[in-house]
Amino acid sequence: MGNEPVTHVTSGLTNGTKYNFTLFTVSEKVRSSGVSISAFTAPSNAEDFKSVGQNETSITLQWKKVENIRTYVLVSSDGLDTNVTAEMGNKPVTHVTSGLTNGTKYNFTLFTVSEKLRSSGVSISAFTAPPNAEDFKSVGQNETSVTLQWKKVENILTYVLLSSDGEITVMTSMGNEPVTHVTSGLTSGKRYNFTLFTVSENVRSSGVSISAFTETVFKIEMSMRLDMDYTLELSNTSSTKYKDLKSQIDKVIDKQYKGIQGYRGGFVTEFSKGSIITKYVVQTTQVDFDKILDENQNFLIAISRSIAPVIGAISVFYQSSTSIIVPELTYTGASLSLKCEPPESVIVGLISSSRWTFNGREIKDGGRFKITTSNSMSMLEVNNVIPADSGTYSCALSKNDLEFQQKGIVTESEIEEAPVVRLKSEFHVRCRTGKMQPLKCCVQRPFTIKWFRDKDQLPSVSVTGEDANCIKHDYELESCSVDQVIFTCRVDNPSSYEMTSTMTIFKENSKCNDTQYGDGRVGDQTSIECDIGQVGKRLAECQETGEWKLVEDTCFVIEIHQLLIQSQTLDEEGVPEFVGNLSKAVQKERQDTENSTATISAIVDILNTVASVSTAVDETSMQNILETVDVIIGEESRESWVILNANDTRNFSSKLLGSLESLSSYLDGEFSVRTPRILLNRTTFDDSFMADLNSSIVLNITKNSMSNVYITTILLSTLYIVMPTRNSTFDVGPFNTTSNETASDNAINAAVLLVKINATVQNVILSYDKLNSSLTMNPQCVFWNFTLFDNIGAWDDEGCKFVSDINNIVTCSCNHLTSFSILMATDIPPSIREALDIITYVGVGISMASLVICLVIEGYVWKAITRNSTAFMRHVSIVNTALSLLVADICFIIGASIANDPLENPGGDYELPLGPCSAATFFMHFFYLALFFWMLVSGLLLFYRTVMVFSYMSKSIMLAIGFCLGYGCPLIIAVITVAVTAPGIGYIRKSEACWLNWFETKALLAMVIPALTIVFINILIVIVVLYKMLKRGVGDAAQSDEKHTLVVITRCLVILTPLFGLTWGLGVGTMVSSRNEAIHIAFAFFNSLQGFFILLFGVLLDSKTRSLLGRKSPRTSTGSNSSRSTGAGISSLSGNNFIGRLLGRRYVYHVSRATNTNSSDATESFSNI
Repeated sequence: MGNEPVTHVTSGLTNGTKYNFTLFTVSEKVRSSGVSISAFTAPSNAEDFKSVGQNETSITLQWKKVENIRTYVLVSSDGLDTNVTAEMGNKPVTHVTSGLTNGTKYNFTLFTVSEKLRSSGVSISAFTAPPNAEDFKSVGQNETSVTLQWKKVENILTYVLLSSDGEITVMTSMGNEPVTHVTSGLTSGKRYNFTLFTVSENVRSSGVSISAFTETVFKIEMSMRLDMDYTLELSNTSSTKYKDLKSQIDKVIDKQYKGIQGYRGGFVTEFSKGSIITKYVVQTTQVDFDKILDENQNFLIAISRSIAPVIGAISVFYQSSTSIIVPELTYTGASLSLKCEPPESVIVGLISSSRWTFNGREIKDGGRFKITTSNSMSMLEVNNVIPADSGTYSCALSKNDLEFQQKGIVTESEIEEAPVVRLKSEFHVRCRTGKMQPLKCCVQRPFTIKWFRDKDQLPSVSVTGEDANCIKHDYELESCSVDQVIFTCRVDNPSSYEMTSTMTIFKENSKCNDTQYGDGRVGDQTSIECDIGQVGKRLAECQETGEWKLVEDTCFVIEIHQLLIQSQTLDEEGVPEFVGNLSKAVQKERQDTENSTATISAIVDILNTVASVSTAVDETSMQNILETVDVIIGEESRESWVILNANDTRNFSSKLLGSLESLSSYLDGEFSVRTPRILLNRTTFDDSFMADLNSSIVLNITKNSMSNVYITTILLSTLYIVMPTRNSTFDVGPFNTTSNETASDNAINAAVLLVKINATVQNVILSYDKLNSSLTMNPQCVFWNFTLFDNIGAWDDEGCKFVSDINNIVTCSCNHLTSFSILMATDIPPSIREALDIITYVGVGISMASLVICLVIEGYVWKAITRNSTAFMRHVSIVNTALSLLVADICFIIGASIANDPLENPGGDYELPLGPCSAATFFMHFFYLALFFWMLVSGLLLFYRTVMVFSYMSKSIMLAIGFCLGYGCPLIIAVITVAVTAPGIGYIRKSEACWLNWFETKALLAMVIPALTIVFINILIVIVVLYKMLKRGVGDAAQSDEKHTLVVITRCLVILTPLFGLTWGLGVGTMVSSRNEAIHIAFAFFNSLQGFFILLFGVLLDSKTRSLLGRKSPRTSTGSNSSRSTGAGISSLSGNNFIGRLLGRRYVYHVSRATNTNSSDATESFSNI
């Protein structure tokens, strides 16, 4: 009861929410009309209210928003209210309260405001940062410490010192004295950064920073020699004598050197034997070597007076703590410049000399290295840089008895492989307006490139599917008036690497065209890029034949090239590692190495260098060397060695063998090494020695008085591929056009054996297994004489003699040891080569002219002379035999023009073009076989008309049989030969002449066997016919016919057999007895004049033909003239006129009757032959 206002609390409501209230007065359960109001609950407080930063005059506060409320009131301890409006979004609210006092505590209350209602508020306390310390500085330093000092901040006692080694807390004492702190454990001569924070209430000031250096103390090492007796006690640092002598010298050091500016002390470090060699150190913060040298003189006098005389001068050595100056990046092939120079704090003065080392080995001035010395500095320039140039370099600058040394490291990352731009540097294009000429350029990854013409960049597209970064630009030929356009392919970075491509435009027709070298006129040269991973170029020239001929190939493997460069500065100490790297590189790039003359020549030069710098070679090194040699002496390298042995020097193979001989002299110990193609054995023996080397050579050194003798044998089973066959009679003059470098009369017919012994022997027996058992002529026991022909080298037989050739084993006896093998004759004797060439070329010319004349005559007399079937088939055989021989001779001339004879082109590319040469060989084979099969047709005709007297065969059947035999059989044989041998690339010979292969596939048998078989059959036919004709009894009326029949048979025997049988029999004889001059001349004579013999014996000696040519009427009776015509040989050539007559008309023959039917038939058979 009373009059106080009624108060009621409505609880359980939601914060920040509007509520509506209606109040009713109730009396006697009756309510009043009611009165209404609205009211809001207060908003909630902000969460995560905190201080997130401060400095000396401000505090940064932060809190999370309350839902979507943006209005807040911040009340500080100074009673000020600050309204804070937050930004839209969900980010925390950040507010900076500024204008505060440093190092002071502040209280903050934060209210959330919604509908003008504040939340209950949330409070925190925060401190402003204390002020930074003043007068922060370094007040002292030595080698390992820096002394820092600063003034205190009011009464703050806690500080934090931050350095590169971390941070430490420094607690100070009460009072106003400056704070001093020593930072120790530092490195001499190094710069350190320090930051000092004042700490109050766990709050740091913003910090103040300084830099300071530790003191650089230079330790100068010195050495002197005291004229005193050395005792072992001086090696014991604990001995009294050691301590006494050290103490005496240390006192003199301090006394004499203390006048040097920056002197920090000196002391003895070691005594050693040699009188007494005393090493000591002088420490100083500044180095002036001229002053030190002056003090050395005073020290020397003082020591001599007080302790002992000094022998000689005092040596001074200083190892600089600074590094040689090395460029950040150098590309291979460029120059690497290294600078050796004392730091500013070290005064060396004018130096007298400098010395450089690389990985501990001294560098000599010259070759790739150039050393320049001036004042107190030395420069080393390494030219033609390779990756192997990375390593540790050291230089020593000297003056008087002083040496200043500095080191530096060139890391692998500081030498990068230079970009190798690959493109056609020179090519030709036939002009066609509007033609798009593609220009391709490549570089290894990760480099990139662009095309330019003059200064203008050309648009290009990337080429996919390559192992490098390649681009292509399509250049449009707008006008044919421009003769030449030069393009540049430039690397983006470094831009100094570029290559130009010169395009020559011509209007004439192209003689050569292929995808590799493009268009070209005769004599045009195109230069194309090497394969990826190689450097150099390939230069080809357009030939009259329409093919590009490779005239220069300088492409070789980059890794081998770098090893060649490295070998220029090789010394003995580096040989083991070097030959190991060489072997790995050759094995890795085996295929490219085998097929590259430039790479092989580089390897030979490398091995020659290795041999020249070596004095001792261990087993591992020799293993690596022989593995390298094994790769380059295989069959795959044959063509490369042919070119190398025919070049201007002609001694690469001799250099290779010489290197192996030299290395074999330096071997150490007993061991054996085996590779696929090489067998090395080093051992010792007493009295005598015998060894069966790989079952191919037996070496026998007969009994003598030697003992404990080292012998080294190296069996090189395939070195016959490498070594030329020139001997001591070889003509090395400039006018020698029949160089036996590549086409020899001899062959190396055994493995090459290298023998080294550390004693003198008088009798050595060597037994060789022949490589080619078919070679039996003129065996020569030879050794390689390096001194012949002004050190070109050749095989020599001096001191060696042939003993026997039994069961394909050649035995030789020699009175010395070196590199041995055997030579055997293989070819036409050189004394008759020129004569054979003249006989062949003149004879073939006469033969072809004769065959053409034969054709003309046969066409002229054809109608009159072919009046019955026998005469018809006889002349068909003559014409087709001549036609086959003429076409075969034409193919022979074509094949000769395709083949590149090494005798006429020494040093050229002797490998035959597979496609053209195969085609020429096929047609030669076919038409030479046709020649023989038409000869068989003639023989069968003779057999048919003589033996099968009562048989009758129509002209058409005889003609069909003739053509089936004459051309069908040769075609079948020729096609089968190609099908069997061509897939293995064994159809034709590999060099010198377009003809059937003999050595690999024996394809030549497909010519020899059918030819000799036909000759044999025809000889049998002649014998049978002769027997039948002589045995047959005839009446008186047939006596004259019998007479001329004998003449016909005799003429067949005399003409048919010598012309075909003897000629090709002589051909077989040249293979069996290749050194017989008479057989070679007889074969060349008969073979080249076959066409003339056909004209003479097949046409001109036929009386009927002569009478027709003389416009005389031939007789129709069977007389002697008929008989004479019967005996003509079987040869001639058919023409279009003959073919037309053959196919267009049939003739009716009228034969006179005879009383004896048999006789009549026989007369018909021979009357018009």
